[in-house]
Amino acid sequence: MSNTTPPPPEFTPPPPAAPPKKSRTNLIIIGSAAAVIAAVIGTGIVVVNSRHDSGKQDSKASTAPSTGRAATAAEDPTPEPAYDTVNENSFTIKLKTTKKQCFGSAGCNLTVEPRLTYMGDSEGIDPDAIYEITYEIHGDESGPVIETAELSDQTSLNYTPSMISTGSSGTKVTAEITDVSTSG
Repeated sequence: MSNTTPPPPEFTPPPPAAPPKKSRTNLIIIGSAAAVIAAVIGTGIVVVNSRHDSGKQDSKASTAPSTGRAATAAEDPTPEPAYDTVNENSFTIKLKTTKKQCFGSAGCNLTVEPRLTYMGDSEGIDPDAIYEITYEIHGDESGPVIETAELSDQTSLNYTPSMISTGSSGTKVTAEITDVSTSG
């Protein structure tokens, strides 16, 4: 047996083919989604902790031992704003007639709406409070009509127009505020 090696090929074999490149698009999308989710969760944790921290500061302040001296405004960085005391004397009311239908000597049917005026600066009204303003309309042939308007956000007035009937076309219709209650 002869030990001969086969002759070398007449051309050089091509280099082995590189494995095909895998697309990294899915990897980029998944990584981006994970980063967005992490950012949202991180933001949520910061917000929740800041709310808890401010609550803890309040409870620490209320349970701290007294030093025997009065607190000054400089120690309380967020003093509570002072708002006006709002009651039935804080407003004036007039009625605006929006519809009127008269029937000769039989009287008239009217639709009226309240026009309230605050007697102070509207900045003195607590913007977070809701004021229920009860008023009484005089001039209806059946007797006084009691209605309530709701004032919120210092200037937003919500009410339902009132329909009344007068005994004659000459009847004067007036209103007076009887109560103001606060909620919120």
